[in-house]
Amino acid sequence: MEFVDQDLSAARFARCSLRGAVIRGSDVTGMEIDDPHLHDGSVWVNGVDVVPLVEAELNRRFPGRELKTAATADGLRAAWAAVERAWAEIQPSAAGLHDVSVGGEWSFAQTQRHLVMATNAWLHGAVLGQERPFHWIGVPFAEYELDGGDTTIFREPGSYEEVLAVRAEHQAAVRDYLATVTDEALGETRPHPWAPQQQIQVLRCVHVILNEEWEHHRYAARDLRTAAAL
Repeated sequence: MEFVDQDLSAARFARCSLRGAVIRGSDVTGMEIDDPHLHDGSVWVNGVDVVPLVEAELNRRFPGRELKTAATADGLRAAWAAVERAWAEIQPSAAGLHDVSVGGEWSFAQTQRHLVMATNAWLHGAVLGQERPFHWIGVPFAEYELDGGDTTIFREPGSYEEVLAVRAEHQAAVRDYLATVTDEALGETRPHPWAPQQQIQVLRCVHVILNEEWEHHRYAARDLRTAAAL
C-alpha cells in the first residue's frame, strides 16, 4: 500500500500494525508514536535508530524502570520493589481523578484493574498454573473478547477503594513469589497463557509483568497530568 501526496494530518491509528512502514520526504512535525513494545524493535528517524535514545530517556524519567529486564532472582526482586515505589508515589495524585478518562484511554482505576488481570494471566495462570486465574475485578485488553476470551467473568467494582485493595493483594502476590524464586526456577518453562501450545520461560513471564507495570505507569502519569490541567 502506498500513499503519495496525501494529507494525513491529525490521523489517528489505534491498534494498527505499521511494521516496516516507510515515510519519505514527509512532514512529521508533532507526530506522536506510542508503542509499548518499542524496546524490542527499532525505529529509524533520518537514519538514526531512536529506540536506544527513547529507552534511555524513559529510564531517566522513571527511576527503576531500567531494572525491568533483570535476569536474576535478586535483580527481579529489586525491579519489583522499584515498580511498587513508582505506583506508591503516583497514587496520591489520582485522588479525585481516578475515574477520569483522557482521550478515550483507561482511567487510573481501570488501569489498576487491568494490571490485576495482567498479574492473573502471567503469574497466577502461566507461572503458577492456576486453572481459573482471573479475578472478577480485572479489565481485559481490547482483543481479549475478539480472541474468544470469556468476558462474563468480569464485573464492575463497588468502589475505587475496592479496586485499590484487590490491586494491593496482587502486588503482594508478585512480591511474595519473587521473594523465594530461584535463578533455576526462572529458567523453567510454562505453557504460554494466550497460546498454550507454546512454551515460555518463567523469566519471560516476569518480564512481561514488569513491562506491563511500567508501560501503564507511564500512561497513567501522562493522563493524570492532563486531567489535572483540565
